[in-house]
Parts: sequence; structure tokens; C-alpha cells
Amino acid sequence: MAGEPEVMPSTEMRDPAAYDLVIRRAHVFDGHATLPGLRDIAMDGGQIAAISATPLKGRKEIDAAEGWVLPGLIDTHLHFYDVRAVSDPESMRVFEEEELPERLDLFLRHGVTTIKSVGDPTEGILRTRADLAAGTLRGPRLLVTGCGITGRDGHPASTIFGDNPWARERFTAEVDSARQLRDLVHRLADRKVDAIKLLSEGGCACDGSPKYLWRNPAFPVTVELARLPLDFLRAGIDTGHERGLRVTVHTTQQVAAREAIEAGADGLEHGVTIEPITDHSLIDLMLERDITYTPTLWIHDATHPHARENVGRVAAAGVRIVLGSDTFSGRGLFGANTLEEAELMVAAGMTPIQSLTAATSAAARHCARPDLGTLAPGKRADLIVLTADPTRDIGNLRELRTTILNGELVVDTSRSHP
Repeated sequence: MAGEPEVMPSTEMRDPAAYDLVIRRAHVFDGHATLPGLRDIAMDGGQIAAISATPLKGRKEIDAAEGWVLPGLIDTHLHFYDVRAVSDPESMRVFEEEELPERLDLFLRHGVTTIKSVGDPTEGILRTRADLAAGTLRGPRLLVTGCGITGRDGHPASTIFGDNPWARERFTAEVDSARQLRDLVHRLADRKVDAIKLLSEGGCACDGSPKYLWRNPAFPVTVELARLPLDFLRAGIDTGHERGLRVTVHTTQQVAAREAIEAGADGLEHGVTIEPITDHSLIDLMLERDITYTPTLWIHDATHPHARENVGRVAAAGVRIVLGSDTFSGRGLFGANTLEEAELMVAAGMTPIQSLTAATSAAARHCARPDLGTLAPGKRADLIVLTADPTRDIGNLRELRTTILNGELVVDTSRSHP
């Protein structure tokens, strides 16, 4: 996704009435930058067909009235299934039938068109992805890692799921050896997951592995953890890459972040939260390896005072920041949490343009989905229409008028489209 996307006028030989849908008279943020002037955006067959400074016509038209159009938002880090309520087959069934559809719809109603689950029960989340793809469920595009992979008694197995053994076996996979980890990654790849997530706070108290006291105000437990052994990390990352999958690693400490990057990780989930980044060579290493940094301030900003300043530091250095809220059940609102994450990144020192990029083109790159996150001909027609300018005030992401997914209008707060 290097460089700016191509902006094309309508094709001279084409019947201008042939476009499925046209958004007219819009300011455009294309995932990288703001385009000059007002544009018309045409969509055909689920793809963007043209972006033009001259008027286009379609079978359906939406007048943006000089509002703003940008790619649909992408939240790259969330936990979709209810980690508290799901504790046996019956509670899983109730969640999927009674709660899951509303949660999916909430994302669309907040302009989030793609979500990435990074630690949900493998069978359930794959079933949800299939139902969304088949159209039997309404909701955003869903990318999945399946269960989170950790060491024996590591996070989140012994922390979040310490008193929920049924969910522990399904939301997490605890490994005791590098070979076991490789085999697990192969099994997940065979199930066609979209990526792999490893958690560096495993349970192996190795020589030189400083312990980390895990605390989260949402859970009444304190657990002492140690880092996942380096040979485990390398085994998981190498195997994921062999299968063509990006691999990200949950970290909270500088030393764990360095180990993950040196082991070949593609990105850091959370990054460094529990301490200030004092090792400037770590930032240099992030830049050298083109690491994505997903700060998840929505969950860490209030409890880890260094998290925000660390985001500002790595963003100022040019590290690729990606939006991921770490949304989970029990706090906030699905979709709204994503918008709060974008606002928190600006509060950390990022510009609104940087925050929007993190939620669109950078997030798409992080997810290895070059068809998403950018407004350009040939890209998927996932986009939102706002009534106010988010490039000046990131809070204007809340001024949603329309959500379009795969070229179809799925949310229209104005109720005035043709």
C-alpha cells in the first residue's frame, strides 16, 4: 500500500447511469490523506468504481451535502464472545442466539465495517465468520485468529479464565513445548484463520525472565506471570509465516516487546504499557522491522499511566500505529469503544489524520487486507459518510450519517436516501 492510491475520473466510454451507487458532493479522506475539493464516489458490484471531481450518476444516489466520506473503520483487536457469561454449551448457545446479533449490528451503527477477533473460542468465532459471509447474520466483516495462544498457566488462561475451566479450554490454548505450539498453529491455519496471536506472558519461569504481576480492575484477581520462552515465540512465528499468516504478539514490557520483534513478529498487541519506553533502540527496531503497534488505549489508558505517553513517543518517531480497542464484554459499548480509541490516540499526541489512518489504511495493512481501508478504484466498497469533518476534530467520527458495507447501504441515519 505504498504511496497514495490512484484517483480516477469516470471512464468516457461508460454509460454514467450504470453505477450501482453514487455518493455525490463529498469531501474525501481516502485512508491516507484528504483529497482536494468535492468528489463523487461510484460503486459497482461491491467495489469502488470511480472517484471523480466531475459529477457521476448511478441507479441509486446519496447526496453527501458536502459531508465527509472515508473508508469504513477497522478495529483490529477485540474479544467478541462474553468472557464472563459463556461457561458451558447452553450459555454459549444463548449468547450466540440472543446477544451476538445485536453486538454485530452495533459496529455498523458506529461506522465500523471490519473487526478482528484476537482471542475467542475457535469453533464459535469461525461459525460466526461463516454466518456473516453467508449473509445469515448482519454485521461487519469479521477476521479471526481463533483462540489466543499462551504458555501453561499464562494470560488469559490463568487470569481472565482462572475460574471458568470450560471457557478456558476454548478461548485459550496453553502450550508446554515449541513443538506443541507449531502443531497448534498448523491446526489453526488448516481452519483458515486470518492471523495468529501469541501472548508473551506465558507461564514458564525461565532464567532471566522477569515476572509481571497481572492486574485488571475488571477482574478480581492478581496473577504473577512470566514471559513466553523465546524458542516458543520463534516456533509460533516461524510456523505462522510458513503458512502465510501474519503473527502478532501480546506484550506489555519493553523486554518482551524486543523479544517478540527479534523473534520475527509482525506487530505488537498493546505494545509497552506498564512502564515508560526508555530504550530508544527499541523504537529504532520497530521502525527497522516495520512493526505495527496496536496501543489499545481504551483498556489501558486509565490503568497504565505510561501507555498514553508511549503511544505519543512511538507515533512521533514514525512507527506504524494501528487502531485496536481491546473491546470485551462488560464495559462500554461495542462500536462506540472503537470511536473512543480513535479519540484517545489523538489525546496521546497523534493528529486526527494519523488516528484516521490508523483506523483505515494502516489497519488494513496490519490485517493483510489490501482490498480494505482505502478509497480507490478496485477496493472494497466499505465506507462511511459523516456530517462533519473528522480530519479537524476526531470526535466527528460520531457524526455518522451512513454506513456502506460491500457496496450495500446498511445504516442510514438520515432516512432520506433514494
